[in-house]
Amino acid sequence: MSAKPQTLVSWSSGKDSAWALHMLQQSNKLQVVGLFTTINRVHHRVAMHGVTDRLVRAQARAIRLPLQEVEIPNPCSNEEYERVMGLFVADAKRQGIERVAFGDLSLMDIRRYREEKMRRSGIEPIFPIWGTSTEILSKNLIDHGFRMLVTCVDLGSVPRELVGREYHESFLKELPKDVDPCGENGEFHTFVFDGPMFDKPLDVRCGVIVERDGFAFADIVEE
Repeated sequence: MSAKPQTLVSWSSGKDSAWALHMLQQSNKLQVVGLFTTINRVHHRVAMHGVTDRLVRAQARAIRLPLQEVEIPNPCSNEEYERVMGLFVADAKRQGIERVAFGDLSLMDIRRYREEKMRRSGIEPIFPIWGTSTEILSKNLIDHGFRMLVTCVDLGSVPRELVGREYHESFLKELPKDVDPCGENGEFHTFVFDGPMFDKPLDVRCGVIVERDGFAFADIVEE
């Protein structure tokens, strides 16, 4: 019997990447050997989700998977981003990684971009939750015991008072009717602090809320 493909998961700290990891671990068709995430070198935070590198490391410890942090400059041009990621992917290939999993759901331009950039890398990009209905996904996340805080909202789509809230039924009921329940169009982002793959929940809360460039960000802090 051949060995299971060694796989890394692209980790944003939010619900989509967490659900993708959960699905891969349940499938038993490959071996997830680690997570990777991009970290702003100046602010030490994950882009858009806005959570600190310290919190992402706490997630990885609770999930019992190694985390590789890919540092990017601030600001970061697309050319520089591609250079940094190219180096990371080449190094992953040397370490025996055969697949990289992404938590994308339906944005075809993003999927095509990932596929194009990895085409000659020798690593296969996979999309384990691609095509999942966001209504079904939102229900599955809650039903399977995932717990998340909303870290960022686009103020053009989501009321400011929803940032920092826990993502569950009451949050979904308060979303404007035209907002995707998983924020698939960038309406909001989340930080997962508990779920089936966690040894124990992270003890976190919403701290200071700031507004910047049309978004409201909640600083998630450890107790």
